[in-house]
Amino acid sequence: MHRPNWDDYRFVLSVARTGSVSGAARELGVNHATVLRRVAGIEQRLGVQLFDKSVRGYEISADKLRIIEAAREVEAAVGAVERLARVGEAPLAGVIRLTSTDTFCHVVLPPIVAKLASQERGLSFELLSTNAHLDLARLHADVTIRPTFKLPEDLHGEMAAYLGVGYYTRADAPEDHWIGTAGSIARSHITQKLHDVLDSMNVKITAAADSFLTLRTLAEAGMGRTLLPCVLGDASPTLVRFEGPVEIAPVPVFVASHIDLADAPRMRQARHRIARALAAEADSLLGRSAVTA
Repeated sequence: MHRPNWDDYRFVLSVARTGSVSGAARELGVNHATVLRRVAGIEQRLGVQLFDKSVRGYEISADKLRIIEAAREVEAAVGAVERLARVGEAPLAGVIRLTSTDTFCHVVLPPIVAKLASQERGLSFELLSTNAHLDLARLHADVTIRPTFKLPEDLHGEMAAYLGVGYYTRADAPEDHWIGTAGSIARSHITQKLHDVLDSMNVKITAAADSFLTLRTLAEAGMGRTLLPCVLGDASPTLVRFEGPVEIAPVPVFVASHIDLADAPRMRQARHRIARALAAEADSLLGRSAVTA
């Protein structure tokens, strides 16, 4: 069997990154037919079908994740050969796809990934912001940063910090006006318990949102009291924190990968660096603002 060279894998990885043959063609500066031919050729030589083709595009077959990650490590190594002689931690290179909540993607992660990318010339990041859990088995992301009390069985990672959650309001907002949660953030145990208590208090729900960023903006507009991650609420110049009706424990923040890729050296190193950076922000994540009467 003819051994495919590195150039063959470039086409496969480009399709995996972009999710389509046309996207890979644009990325590589070749035509559509060339990408199809090169991908089909490497699949034939390896004797496997690497992609599931659907209306959503080209997705990695779940049982082929290890092959794709091995190819991505080759890609990273090719770009880092001259830097491997450096003393200390091996360089991290290539594209790391991160998924997290809108709070983390907008407030917490940008300075972290900017610093990491500045330290490694061949490293870049994709941030995928969603409050729902992506299926990492489909290679939608490499690493997920999630506030949760327990990781799903298909994820493996480490706890990096705690996320404080508190109650915030504009000082002049009516005490009986509240802003509720919707969508995926409304399904947590904390928010469900809070909603039950608010129902018994007969308060007025003036609005609801499926994003903590939107909840903060609504609270800043004076629409009422709401629940926010402290890293958002403490940063607001117009909101004050108060003692709410339900006690809220800090939520662990995990940095994890799909269990099939957890031991891949590049994934381990990416998780370690991100977790270390989050640990350095422990105070701001936990929240240190004073609670008003």
